[in-house]
Order: sequence, then C-alpha cells, then structure tokens
Amino acid sequence: MTFDESFRTALGVVILVGMATVVLAGARVPAPWSAAFAVARGAVQLAAISFVLSGVIQSPWLVAAALTVMFTIAATTSARRLGSLRSRLLPVAASMGAGVLAAGIVVFATGAIAFTPRYVLAIGGIVIGNAMTIATLSGRRFVELVNDRWDEVEGWLALGARPRQATADQVRQAISAALVPTVDQTKTTGLVTLPGAFVGAIFGGVSPLEAGRFQIVVLAAIIGAGSLVAVGLTAWLAPIRVRPARL
Repeated sequence: MTFDESFRTALGVVILVGMATVVLAGARVPAPWSAAFAVARGAVQLAAISFVLSGVIQSPWLVAAALTVMFTIAATTSARRLGSLRSRLLPVAASMGAGVLAAGIVVFATGAIAFTPRYVLAIGGIVIGNAMTIATLSGRRFVELVNDRWDEVEGWLALGARPRQATADQVRQAISAALVPTVDQTKTTGLVTLPGAFVGAIFGGVSPLEAGRFQIVVLAAIIGAGSLVAVGLTAWLAPIRVRPARL
C-alpha cells in the first residue's frame, strides 16, 4: 500500500467516524464517542491480527491457537453483556462452542469447503463472531422479556408450573428475535448487501461463481451455528425462580 493510499484511507475513516460522532452528540446519545473508540480499537486490532496471521495461516497448530483466542474473547465479551461474567461465561461458552463446532464439522466433513488451515481460520472466525452476536442478542432479549412479563411468569410459577415451563414463551420469542438480523441478511444477500467474504474473495481473484459458493456456505454455517447457540443458551437460562436484574 502506497503512502497516498494510506492517507486517503485514513482521511475517509476519520471523516466517517467524525460524522457518526457529531450526529450522536447532536442527538445527546450517551457516550457519543463510543463509535469513534470502537473504530480506533478495531483498526489497531486489525493491523495487529493482519501482521500475526501472515505467519499463522499456514500452520494448523497456530490456526487452532488463533481460533481459541478468538473464541475465548468472543465468549467473554458476550457473557459480560449478559451480566456477571462468573455466572454467564459457562452457558455462553458451552452454547457457542456447540454451535461453532457443529457448523465446522458439517462444513468440512461434507467437503463443502476444503479442509485447509486458511479456510478453517476464515470460516471459524466468521462463525465465531456471528455466534457471539447471536448469544448476546438471545440472552439479553430473554432477560428483557422475563423482566417485562414477570407477573405472567410469577403467575405460572404460583400455579405449579416448573421454572422452565413458566418462561417457555419468552424463550421462543428471544430465539426468534436473536435470529432476525441473520435471517434478514441471508434473505437479502445479493439484492441489498454484498457480504464481506464474497467481496473479499472476488478482490482476491476468485471467480464470482466460486465466491458465491463460498458465501452461501458461510451464511448457512452462520444460521446453523446461530440457531444452536440461541436455543442452547436460552434453554440454559430458562429455569428462573427469581426476577433477573435488568441489564
């Protein structure tokens, strides 16, 4: 990358972040600098990971180590969004682990994507990131629904329903809400959005047809893993006897 390209990239990013910050500050949104901080942190992390992956991508063991670090950070981030890290880390990690592992086994065991360190890292990173988002959305939505409808839950408990039965409807709604962004993105791929994996593959010299094949496998893996994550996590959280603290 030339100096001119670097400068233009930095200029574009700064203007976009500045625009977001001004809009958020004008709307008096709490922490209007959060968007700028997120972009700055993301830029540093991408620079670091790009440097690291240049030496990792050919080694199966280093790829496994990189994915382990990604998964640990993702599970920790989601667990913190759901309350106490100590009480939420195990259910989040277990549900995410089950979803990511199941999706990975299907993708590579069927030969849908070649089982190479490069593809394992790419698919694994994408699926882990989306599993983290779905875990956060499903967990938070479940807690919000239970809080909003606590009188109903308490009524079921008073009638002798088991804790899991008392929150069954909230579980179903939380799962559905958590999957809406993923389902909508998949439905509109190619019409409204061009996913990063698709565009990146084309920029890398892959034919559009091959890039499309790779992208549909990625989207299916995200939906498969995300469904397991949302169902597993909400099932773990479902048995509630005491009104949960608001997040």
